[in-house]
Order: sequence, then C-alpha cells, then structure tokens
Amino acid sequence: MKTLVICVSIHHGNTEKIAKAMADILNADLITPTEVDEAVVSKYDLIGFGSGIYFGKHHRSLLDLVDKLPDQNGKPAFIFSTSGLRKMRLIHDFDKPLMGKLFKKGFKIVGEFNCRGWDTYPLWVKPFGGVNKGKPGEKELEEAACFARNLKKKTGF
Repeated sequence: MKTLVICVSIHHGNTEKIAKAMADILNADLITPTEVDEAVVSKYDLIGFGSGIYFGKHHRSLLDLVDKLPDQNGKPAFIFSTSGLRKMRLIHDFDKPLMGKLFKKGFKIVGEFNCRGWDTYPLWVKPFGGVNKGKPGEKELEEAACFARNLKKKTGF
C-alpha cells in the first residue's frame, strides 16, 4: 500500500517537520501541492493533506488542490496542521473547510492531527518573538509519529 503526504510549510518549517515525522513512519512520499495532479493521486492508497493554519484555515494552495481533484470513491485520507492558536471545535475549527472539501471529493477521513507551531504573524506578537517559539519540538514530533503509527494500525498501511 502506498501513502502520499501533501504538505505546505512556508514561514518557519513547522508543518514540514510534522509531515516528515509522519512520512517516516508511514514510508510515505512527501510532496507539495504544486507537484500533485490527478495522475499522482491515483497512484496512492492513503493521502495526507496538511499545512499551517492561515486566517483560520489550511493554506489556499491545499484547498485549491482538493477542488481540482476528481472523485475519490472512499479513498482514505488524513488531515494535519500546525497553528499558533489552539484548535477549538465550536469556535476555531480550522479543519472544517478542508474536511468539507475532502468529503465532497469522496475521501474518507481516517484521522486528524494538529499541534502548536511557532507563529510570528500577528503584529502584536512579533515584538516578543512570536508565540510557541520552539514548537513543534521533540514532544510534538513524537506525538506526530505516534499519530502515524496509530493510523498505520487503523488503516493497515
């Protein structure tokens, strides 16, 4: 079974660190949305979609990629992200836009992972060096690896 991890990591490399930890466990290929097309996706049995969180949702290039994909007929997928703010289902559920698009394309979501990441974007935190400096650290990388191990057991990939 082949696994693909699609990752957007721009400012501090936070999400790429998490993606690499997962890809290592899943023996997955790790690429960016610009390297993906319909033919690429069809070669894989499990696909991970992840990015940092920008204004409450995943990166635009990841959302746009999903819009361009054909129906996936129940293909398993997982979502991951890093964010400056904590995820809160009722008021700050940043997985919702991506998850909705994946459902519409026929993906079956088999897992979600989020951890804090170093964030220097809000202007009010920049003078202080940002928030969550040093994140993701060893603890978060181990949590990502644990998520991937559990995903592997759950899906058989």
